[in-house]
Amino acid sequence: MRSCFFIGHKEASDEVYPALADVVEQHVTEYGVTAFFVGHYGGFDRMAAKAVIAAKKRHPGITLSLLIPYHPAERPIEPPAGFDYTFYPPDMENVPRKLAIVRANRYMVDHVDCLIAYVWHSASNARALLEYATRRESRGLIAVTVLPRC
Repeated sequence: MRSCFFIGHKEASDEVYPALADVVEQHVTEYGVTAFFVGHYGGFDRMAAKAVIAAKKRHPGITLSLLIPYHPAERPIEPPAGFDYTFYPPDMENVPRKLAIVRANRYMVDHVDCLIAYVWHSASNARALLEYATRRESRGLIAVTVLPRC
């Protein structure tokens, strides 16, 4: 099973959706990705989920999981429509709340095969995560696809 995570800015424009949907399709058909993980804190996350949900109609074997950075006992959440699972990374129980999203995102980059990114802010957690993923890519640990800014 090959897996993919998404990272991007919360204020991403809907104009990126067609390119995002094409890249999701490419990851399924060419790279063999069957498991997608996405957060739920912004516009890019919503578009990524929408693109995977659309792809699931064409490729019923793929799954979509919602990354949850806060312990499920503290903040229970059911998978939204179109999602198959929620995923809470292991060993996050003692992570301070203000670092939970950053730490959960980094966990994903450390444990997936692919990252699809839509990042343009120079000073953001998404940018820092993309730079980290790019360093991992140079060592052959992850494949990174960066969508162009629309």
